Amino acid sequence: MYKQPLILLILLLALIIPLAAQNTPQLNGTNEAGFTYRTVPDSLRTYFYNTFDFGLDYKGFSFGMKFNAGLPDYPLEQSELQEELDPGSIELAWEEIYASYTNGAYSIHSGIMEESFGSGIVFRSYENPELDLDYRVTGFRFAYDDLFRFKTLYSGYPNPDATDVLDLAYGADLEVPAFNFLTLGGSYVGMQTLLGNSYRQDDVLGARARLMLGFMDLSAETAVRDDKNKAGSIDGKALYLSGSWALGPVQFGGAYKLYDNFEYRNRLQDLPLANHHNETLADSQGSGRDERGFQAWTNVSLFDGMNLELDYAEAWDKAREKRMNDAYAGFEWQLGNTNTIISYNHIEKIEDDTNHWQKETYPAFTVSFPTRKAGVVLSGEFKTVEKTVLSTHEPHDYVDISHYEPRLQADLSIKKLSLSLALQSHWEDFSSITSSHYWPGLEVKYPILDGTDLLLFAGREAGGKVCRNGVCRYVAPFSGLRLELHTRF
Repeated sequence: MYKQPLILLILLLALIIPLAAQNTPQLNGTNEAGFTYRTVPDSLRTYFYNTFDFGLDYKGFSFGMKFNAGLPDYPLEQSELQEELDPGSIELAWEEIYASYTNGAYSIHSGIMEESFGSGIVFRSYENPELDLDYRVTGFRFAYDDLFRFKTLYSGYPNPDATDVLDLAYGADLEVPAFNFLTLGGSYVGMQTLLGNSYRQDDVLGARARLMLGFMDLSAETAVRDDKNKAGSIDGKALYLSGSWALGPVQFGGAYKLYDNFEYRNRLQDLPLANHHNETLADSQGSGRDERGFQAWTNVSLFDGMNLELDYAEAWDKAREKRMNDAYAGFEWQLGNTNTIISYNHIEKIEDDTNHWQKETYPAFTVSFPTRKAGVVLSGEFKTVEKTVLSTHEPHDYVDISHYEPRLQADLSIKKLSLSLALQSHWEDFSSITSSHYWPGLEVKYPILDGTDLLLFAGREAGGKVCRNGVCRYVAPFSGLRLELHTRF
């Protein structure tokens, strides 16, 4: 498993070292190590990870690779937490290898990569370390970027249901400046995904246009998905329109989305959600399955240092059995070195087919200011959650319940030392304040060496729902200690 990457590295160094007297290669990289201890009974408590990656650049050539060690790595997804150590969770491997060459407007790339066609509706491979999501592909890419932009790729990626099996993704993207103010583009993506004992073929065609004038920016993107297993049928479609205008101190804009059976099994896409909080129509399904909606927003500079932002969006499915509305109002005031933001947030979701209703509303604030010895940021929110659930007393009967989720946080910067103190709670009602659950946490960051940061977290985190790229995940609650070391060179 390790021989091939190591041999490749030795050969690469053997080629570069004789040339070092004439030109100096550029080397950069990072090393991250972390230890996690969970204070939970009857469960796996200790986790450790280490990643070391480097990149080497020389005369248009680039090469890099990464070593991953998870012994095991701590998962963010609540469903992936382990009660006992599992052999499949232990990882030691050199991976994420890439090599590329650039000469003027031309470039080639082999290995692991992130890539996007247009806005990402048709195709996007990406990594989100914050949520432990990795949808990067591994393969070959050729690109040209001068009079027009063109790129083509052929790649593989792990099957969602069998990670030891590779699926295929290939395609091309073209973007042409028709005029100084108008850009046109088109994309094709083919995907072969293993389902059962055979591969499913999907072909996706996309087109887009963008009009940019001094006071206006309009864009449109559409795509169709053709399932080759169903001859002559269009299996899905997508449409996204957006625009913004500026009139003196006022900016305003809007967006419209339509996604019908346009959800990829492999997540190699990035669907714009057209709402302030990036919420899906329903927590139980991805946005690409069946979702329509609009968004309208405005940003007004009221006076010197004062700014008002308003945003409202609605979404629904084809049958209008699922509906969602999202609203935001924020006021920002910059007075000298003090910055204050006060906001109101509203998210409501309704599912008639499952008799589900949930509404979250919360005022929030952020105040940042310097003191004589420290920089200070204070923030907080008071969330009210209302929802319909099955009654515990009467079968097949539903009742409305509510609770509160207050949160306060203080961030301090004292020379090189950064401190963050947070406190979150869950109140069934105001009479239960003293008997409720509380999640206190302290995070400390300090650069122990030049380019090396030590991070320590001790306390509890509530976890909960986080939505990204049209999909919602539930991050596990945490109680314990995390120690991390980040080095850059």
